[in-house]
Parts: sequence; C-alpha cells; structure tokens
Amino acid sequence: MRVTRALRLLAGPAARTHIARHGLQPRDVAGVAAAAGGPKGLAFLHLDTWLFGEWLAQAERPRLLAGASIGAWRMAAAVHPDGPAATRRLGEAYLECQRYRLKPPAHEVSQACEQVVNAMLGPVPAFIDGASRGHTLAVITARARGALAHHARKRDFIRPALANLVARHRLGAHLQRVVFEHPGGAGAAHSHSGAGLQALIEPADPFDTLHVPLHARNAAQALLASGSIPIVAQAVINPADAPSGQYWDGGLIDYHLMLNWSRLDGLVLYPHFAPYLTAGWLDKSLPWRRTAHRGAPAALSHMVLAVPSPELLARLPGGKLPDRQDFHVHGLDHDRRIGLWRQAMAECEAMVDDLAGFIRRPDPSRLEPLEA
Repeated sequence: MRVTRALRLLAGPAARTHIARHGLQPRDVAGVAAAAGGPKGLAFLHLDTWLFGEWLAQAERPRLLAGASIGAWRMAAAVHPDGPAATRRLGEAYLECQRYRLKPPAHEVSQACEQVVNAMLGPVPAFIDGASRGHTLAVITARARGALAHHARKRDFIRPALANLVARHRLGAHLQRVVFEHPGGAGAAHSHSGAGLQALIEPADPFDTLHVPLHARNAAQALLASGSIPIVAQAVINPADAPSGQYWDGGLIDYHLMLNWSRLDGLVLYPHFAPYLTAGWLDKSLPWRRTAHRGAPAALSHMVLAVPSPELLARLPGGKLPDRQDFHVHGLDHDRRIGLWRQAMAECEAMVDDLAGFIRRPDPSRLEPLEA
C-alpha cells in the first residue's frame, strides 16, 4: 500500500550522497534558506518552530539563516531569544493585522506589515542582544537605483521588468541588493570572500551587493523593507546606517535565493513551496529561469529542498497553499479567509512528523534529484 507523505524531498548530488552514507543530523546543517512568497510562508511556521526550537538546537554551530520578504521575517523569528513564541506572534499578526478594505492604498498595507514585524520582534534591543546564538541572520532587500530611485509609480517598473526579460543581469541597473546582517555567525562560511551571505554571491553578480550591520536602530526597517512589494506597499526610505534611498522587497532580486550555497561548510535545508528555484520575482513567469527547466547548478549541490507533497496540498482548502490571490477572492470576508488560512496551517503541521520520521529512519530512495 502506498504511504501518504506530507513532503517531497529533493536534494543536490552532494546532499544525496551525504544522507545515504550518514543520514541527516542537525550538526550537518550549515544554512537554512527561506524564500519570499507572501502568505505561502504561513505553511512553514510549525516546521520552523520544530526545526529551530528542537531539532537544530541539539547541535549548536554557526549557521547562515537567509531570507527575503516573509522568509526574512521567518528567519528573524527563528533566531529570536524566544524563537517559538516569536514564530507564533508572527503567524498571529500576519493573520489578524491584514484586514484590508477593497483596493487598499499602499500606506495602509505598509502600516499592517509594520504591525506584523513589530509584533514578531517585540522589544527590538532585546531581539538584537539575544539573537543569533552563533548564527548569521541575513535580511535581503532591494534598493532602487537609476531612474527608479526617483519615481516608484506603476509605470516606472515597466523598464526594469523589460530589462529583466531581456537578461537578468540587466535588472542590476535598476536594483541593488542590500543585505542587513546580524554579525553573530562569523564562522558560518568558509570562503575568502567573507562570512555570511557575501560568501555565496558570485564575483560577477550584477547587483553590486552592499552589506549593512543589522542592529536595534534598523532591524524593524530592514525587515519591513524586505517585505515591501512595489506598488502594493510603500518603500522604506533611508533605513538607519544604510545608504540613502528607497528599499523594496528582497524577493525582487532573490525570490528563491538562487545563490552559491555550496560554499557553506555543510548542508543547506530549504523548506520551500515549490520543487524548483526561480532567481527573481520578475522571473516567475519565465520557466526557462527555473532549476526545474535547466537543471540545478552545482551551487545547489548541498541543498535539501523540503516541499509540500501533492497529497498534502490536496487536503488544503482549495488544494493549494495560502497566497495573495486569496485577498481578492474573499474580499472583505476576512474571517472566511483567515479561517481557511488557519486550516491550511494546521494541515501543514504534518510536515513536521514526516521530516522527523525521515530523520529517524533515513530513506535515500525518497530523495528526488534537485536537477529534475
């Protein structure tokens, strides 16, 4: 009889070889990635609580925790001094603070997102002082440059979108990657290019990355910027101790964090909502820029992707993860939408049992190639 699984597990060649020989142990994990994706991130909050509150805590070691948008919010909650409580606060605030009127103005969306971030953080100095536990937290944002730095109307994003369509590297003329990092994990990477996310960025990367220390004065601003979707929300202007400018959603550049993760000294665990990686948010409709289309690069050889299975998705309301379209589908019936999102979150708790079961009794035959 076929066993129902809550997860699909996809892994790069090095990760498959390691798990076949040694299983999957918390000491093996050198990094955790968390994608942008809006409400889809709700699906992983139970898994985050278990991963960081129980399993990874069994083996303290430097780890890089990197995310964009809601992924950054999830990773910030994970390194919080009271991680499980911060993750619960994140979930509750994300559910309850976003009760918008029809076609809400950008400032209203930004206010709601600010409430979510502040609820998760609690007293910011306490978060900064107690965060990391030896980890590096990397919050990815996108800083406007060129003409986009002066105007952020809907039509002003047409040129960056067309530039990206021609070639991804051309988007670098319009957006700069700015990474706010908590410097707790100086040993997380083993590259001469430095610790933290810098080690994962190729020298020829077109986005001219800047690194800014994450601290009490800019933590809330950085996290809010990382989730500020253009047009939908307002940009964050001039975060403390960062170059002046308009800061937007980090997913514009790093939607699924397709970076050189092989430079970390260990495996990368990636709870993700898709069985492939897409470079930037503007690449969502360009399947030739997905790993599933062209094969995963060697940079992802050490990655383990944990994705909701078709069987799990079939049990969710509407047969899918929560997403931004639900705001339009349910309109002002906020209680209905929130109730369905809560139901989806409860069903997704099954991912915890499935991953824990795989760790107890590793079955390499479950590991699909990430290149597929």
